[in-house]
Amino acid sequence: MSGFSIDKRQARRTFARAADTYDAAAVLQHEIADRMLERLDYVRLQPGRILDIGCGTGRASEALLRRYPKAEVVALDFSLPMLEHARRRGRWLRRPRCLCGDMDQLPLGAQSFELVFSSAAIQWSADPAAALAEMHRVLRPGGLLMFSSFGPDTLHELRAAWAAVDGAPHVHPFIDMHDYGDMLVGAGFADPVMDVERLTLTYSNTDALMRDLKAIGANNAASDRMRRLTGRARLRALTDAYERFRDSSGRLPASYEVVYGHAWGAEQRREAGGVLVSPDSIKRR
Repeated sequence: MSGFSIDKRQARRTFARAADTYDAAAVLQHEIADRMLERLDYVRLQPGRILDIGCGTGRASEALLRRYPKAEVVALDFSLPMLEHARRRGRWLRRPRCLCGDMDQLPLGAQSFELVFSSAAIQWSADPAAALAEMHRVLRPGGLLMFSSFGPDTLHELRAAWAAVDGAPHVHPFIDMHDYGDMLVGAGFADPVMDVERLTLTYSNTDALMRDLKAIGANNAASDRMRRLTGRARLRALTDAYERFRDSSGRLPASYEVVYGHAWGAEQRREAGGVLVSPDSIKRR
């Protein structure tokens, strides 16, 4: 991540444009969210207020409403067009409360939620350590943070193919699982647990892959990205470079390293020289 920074305006624009196409193309993102929701089966927690950070079109927010019928669900995203879809989730008098905001500076009060849920969103933070600190701030003592993101091996085929074409950044430099664990500890969370799995999507050609990435809003949002349009010659060179990854079944793979994390909110009191965490404030499984 050294030297990398996200152009938040660009990221917001691409997600706004993708709001109407996202759900049809976000097969992997939906699968990740479903796997996270299944993990809640093993947690003894009945939250009264839930925050879904980076909610997108609100699919997971709706699932959380069904799972916890007495809870209030706040769906937060930095894209208003995405929230237009999210606010229609659920049913009359039982819909998520939608809030447009930035995960790096949550417009919410401290210790407001018993569950903070964020599926495949934190990679769009300009400062992931600050985002996790904000999640800790709004989480009540004994509450649960559950999140997912992508690790460094994500889209390694596409990264290698672009590297053969030019030296510009085209693929997000995702954060390692262990670095996320360190950030959780630094933010003050208790009992952080990280794990990873690898999933692969396959495509008939690079055009199909690029269409899917555009449809979910996963365009290049690096601050130092190339600002000119990608010409036909460079796209042809990308296609040729990607061909070396074609598998025995004739398909082109797109690999994803999916990182999962959860941790518990801990009561903190500051004293000279550090932060003390009360063990009695930690609600465990």
